[in-house]
Amino acid sequence: MSTITGNIWCFGDNIDTDLIIAARYLNTSDPKELAKHVMEDADPDFVSKLQPGDVIVAGENFGCGSSREHAPIALKAAGVAAIVAKSYARIFYRNAFNTGLPIFELANTEAFKEGHKISISPSEGTIVNEATQASYQFSPIPPFMQELIQAGGLMEYAKMELAASKGDRA
Repeated sequence: MSTITGNIWCFGDNIDTDLIIAARYLNTSDPKELAKHVMEDADPDFVSKLQPGDVIVAGENFGCGSSREHAPIALKAAGVAAIVAKSYARIFYRNAFNTGLPIFELANTEAFKEGHKISISPSEGTIVNEATQASYQFSPIPPFMQELIQAGGLMEYAKMELAASKGDRA
């Protein structure tokens, strides 16, 4: 995976899936429509301020609440390039990889401030706060999980694997 660089948007602990994408918008599964409302209840202006490639930095238990895949789909469709949090709810963690949204765990997320730039090297396991030049280590994402992200998620990965296996029989 290549380096991810973007502006930081900070959120606290226990950002649940209803804050990520409110239940009132779950009458659609269209990523573009969901993207229009991402984080709306946490910050009503978030979507208008977000630039493609920006990164969310949060506290503990990001993505808690219901198990809907809409949350990582909405974040990714809105242009969020990655999320760095102290910890994730287990189902959100799995859904993020299934949908191809890169997420990283880092204990000291409070060292990052909104508006700063961040650079993440998934393969090296480093995060750099560009404003302070401080560098932080995290456990690199396992190679298979990196493949899922690069493919765009589990379904796209499965399609590629299926196409490759059909090519082997030709």
